[in-house]
Amino acid sequence: MSHATVLHETHVAAGARMTDFAGWRMPLHYGSQLAEHHAVRRSCGIFDVSHMTIVDLSGNGVLDWLGLVLANDPAKLATPGQGLYSCLLNEKGGVIDDLIAYWLPSGGYRLVLNAATRARDMAWLSGLASDAGISLAEQAGLAMLAIQGPDSASVLRHALPKLGPQIAALAGFHSIQSGDYFIARTGYTGEDGFEVVLPAPGAVQLWQQAVAAGAQPCGLAARDTLRLEAGLHLYGQDMDESVSPLECGLAWTVAWSPSGRSFIGREALEAQRQGGVTRRMAGLLLEDRGIMRPGQRVDTAAGPGQVTSGGWSPSMERSIAMARLPAAADELERCTVTIRDQMRQARIVRLPFVRRGRVLVQL
Repeated sequence: MSHATVLHETHVAAGARMTDFAGWRMPLHYGSQLAEHHAVRRSCGIFDVSHMTIVDLSGNGVLDWLGLVLANDPAKLATPGQGLYSCLLNEKGGVIDDLIAYWLPSGGYRLVLNAATRARDMAWLSGLASDAGISLAEQAGLAMLAIQGPDSASVLRHALPKLGPQIAALAGFHSIQSGDYFIARTGYTGEDGFEVVLPAPGAVQLWQQAVAAGAQPCGLAARDTLRLEAGLHLYGQDMDESVSPLECGLAWTVAWSPSGRSFIGREALEAQRQGGVTRRMAGLLLEDRGIMRPGQRVDTAAGPGQVTSGGWSPSMERSIAMARLPAAADELERCTVTIRDQMRQARIVRLPFVRRGRVLVQL
């Protein structure tokens, strides 16, 4: 049985087509995925992301504990309110999940995890926390809204006028906490944006205020095309426990210094780094007819690979994909993708495709 967010009736009343996602009933789109995508690139969109898992941490030694469980170094959180993107790894260096860790402005730490991996993440973290005397408190009573796009700051200031100056001054990957509101300048679209966490009963009012201020309601379909254009990973497709950060384009999230920090998976990653990574993530731009989809075979002069995420790019008006290819394919420009038993021509490009409304790949 699927869970419903506090905004379910609001979505239905707005004409949303609902779908099951990670055990939740979520809006797929409100009539036009294309219009929602362009709204985020050109002005502002709002997403209900209340299905995400929010966990607050406390206890003596919590920072040292985070240094054990995160591949990135939580000591980089230099000031209260700052956020850090990282992966949770298993002992073999495989990705259990990706997340954002915050040093809360009010003290303590917060993790924002994916909905689809909630049960496994919580079991993994709970076991490690119990051994270290760390308390995990899942915040099931909170809702989360993502307000994204070049006009997002203006929309959010109009929706929350008392917090206007703080919102305007907020730096990327930093957060503020004011009363019931936790506001971070983060997102999953490649545009400027904010993620707002608040008690669930207040979410409908904030949604309505943001829409009145110009935000376009957006669903999962637009969220997926936006993150694909931005080269942002989707857990279960672009990474999983069989893939290390070094193989899926997330090597930048691994903090090798200080050398004495023994995070889970470090030994395996060190061995992989020394032995040489045999596969890497790349972008693909289709130069033929068809749509690239996850699981399709990619053939290169350096050997075969596979599409991990793919689809139609509304910003570029052609099919794009992320693919895991042989490391030697870094030096190549061309490949073929098998689409419906036909080998189609594609170009290998650097990620991302689009950021801040600007196409970064030569068409």
